[in-house]
Amino acid sequence: MTDSDPELFYNTHVFVCMNERSEGHERGSCARKGSVQLRNYMKVRAKELGLVKCRINQAGCLERCELGPTMVIYPEGVWYRIETPGDVDEILNEHIQNGRRVERLMMKPGD
Repeated sequence: MTDSDPELFYNTHVFVCMNERSEGHERGSCARKGSVQLRNYMKVRAKELGLVKCRINQAGCLERCELGPTMVIYPEGVWYRIETPGDVDEILNEHIQNGRRVERLMMKPGD
């Protein structure tokens, strides 16, 4: 960041895949695996935790639905697989609040 760069709107920007493919599609889809409910929960919890410089957004297909539900956090570009509200809580607490990645939920490039 240089002196001429504008102030960031958000310190953290989270994108949760909300892609929905047809029932039985070979790759599956994050929406059919619960991503809509998990994203909604994440928005509520982020607000409850007072994460004002954190934006939780829905995304179209992130191209990893077979591993989903998937999400990615920027500016780090860290990808996670989330399955439960507990996973969401752990990511909000550890990654977003404390700056520590949640290794057990991280998706790696070779996955």
